[in-house]
Amino acid sequence: MNKNIILYSALLIFGVLAPFMLPAFKVQLSILCILIVLALTWNIQGGEMGYNSFGNILFYGLGMYICASAQVGMFFPLAEWTESGGEKTFVHSPTQFFQGMAFGLLLAAIIPTIVAGLIGYAILGLRGHYFAICTLGLGVAAGEISGGIEIIGAGQGFTTPPFPNVGSLESRGQFFYFLSFIVLVLTFITVKSVYSTRFRLVLNAIRDNEDKAEAMGIQTMKYKIIGWMISAFFCGLAGGIMGGLVGYIDSTDVAFDGREMGVFMVLMAILGGKGTLWGPVIGATLFHLFKEGFWTYFLGWQYVALGVLIVVIVIYFPEGLMGWLREKYPERFGEVVDEADRKAQVELK
Repeated sequence: MNKNIILYSALLIFGVLAPFMLPAFKVQLSILCILIVLALTWNIQGGEMGYNSFGNILFYGLGMYICASAQVGMFFPLAEWTESGGEKTFVHSPTQFFQGMAFGLLLAAIIPTIVAGLIGYAILGLRGHYFAICTLGLGVAAGEISGGIEIIGAGQGFTTPPFPNVGSLESRGQFFYFLSFIVLVLTFITVKSVYSTRFRLVLNAIRDNEDKAEAMGIQTMKYKIIGWMISAFFCGLAGGIMGGLVGYIDSTDVAFDGREMGVFMVLMAILGGKGTLWGPVIGATLFHLFKEGFWTYFLGWQYVALGVLIVVIVIYFPEGLMGWLREKYPERFGEVVDEADRKAQVELK
């Protein structure tokens, strides 16, 4: 049997059984799934295409607000909900909650994707640090703008619909875990499928030398926008789930938190090895374990530890753990070019 099939099957089984084997850690496992999604999607730009973006937090925050707003607005006046503190005045029935969540997540995926396509034409012509600074500004601006919109809570924040009182107390944790796990599986399958096509080679050509890629007749702007739209789709879904999981949305400290979540996306991908399929998965997992450990046992020193981690990565693992393993053990972790990859490379040339 193919080793990859065994690996994927084992991981899938572990993912399904995880909330039952570790019942006290359902929330942390849900957050881990979301972090992996964010790292995988950031890697499309930062790793494969070489465009280091801090703007994916925009799609994450949009998805969070859109999902919660749709979930409320389908059944109750949104302005009255945010003004009165939500569940203090209105209560979703189980049917309303799940229907609203499904519709909200659909919009949370579609609208950020459209936004990515629109702003992509405006800013993806920038390169290098100009692009990075511009995307950083997008996240900051989004946080300030949303903090002034009264209908979504403005500065007081937005309380998301509480999980309905159905079944046991474990139902909420299991629901959000499996929801985030399903999105993680869909994200991984999509990214892996994209990486097995000519699309990945084009992104790598843009990363290595965009001018030469354009000279070869590649429509680089089209591919850059498509890549960003793929990222926005899954970032929006991740944001929508996270909003329901935490139960409260603040414009600058939760939704558009570029200082933490926006930086975490970059750090996780670099830690595991950007430009690889498994690097962001490994990086997000190790980062989450590291962060939760320090936040739990060394509260007050967590940001010091995070700073040390960044320094260690930059100095000792500039290519990430996957890059280090490839250099150390090329026979086990080196790139394998199969016949399909060879044909795709010939096509590109």
